[in-house]
Amino acid sequence: MLVQPDFGLLFWQTVTFLIVLFILGKFAWKPILGALKEREADIEEALSAAENAKEELKRLHAANEKLLQDARLERDKILKEASAVANSIITEAKDKATAESNRIVEGAKIAINNEKLAAMTEVKNQAATIAIDIAEKLLRKELSDSTAQKELVSEYLKEAKFN
Repeated sequence: MLVQPDFGLLFWQTVTFLIVLFILGKFAWKPILGALKEREADIEEALSAAENAKEELKRLHAANEKLLQDARLERDKILKEASAVANSIITEAKDKATAESNRIVEGAKIAINNEKLAAMTEVKNQAATIAIDIAEKLLRKELSDSTAQKELVSEYLKEAKFN
């Protein structure tokens, strides 16, 4: 037979076990259970804080995405406005340039026309002066003779009709 414990040994082992159990229950289990509960509460609190941080991170990420989207929309709006202003300025500059060139062309046409009229008047005046000079020289030459003068006067008198 192997080992057979004696009744006394079993009794003292049981008594010792109960004493150790009582001492542990009185002094050790409450602090151990308290520490375990505190540890469990700390873990639960840490998990809750991590979950809150995760949700806050999601909110911040969503807010960042919204801000990025708003910034993109604002950028597009500003670019469209800038493009419209640039096109407006270009169109206005073209219109001003066209109006200025038309004004200059009209002014040049008027100046050319005035110069042309002045030149034609000058040519007519010179032609009239030359014609008068030539007629005067011809008349002096032809009328230097008194008989020729009398003939010319009588010829003009015949042509003139008196009423």
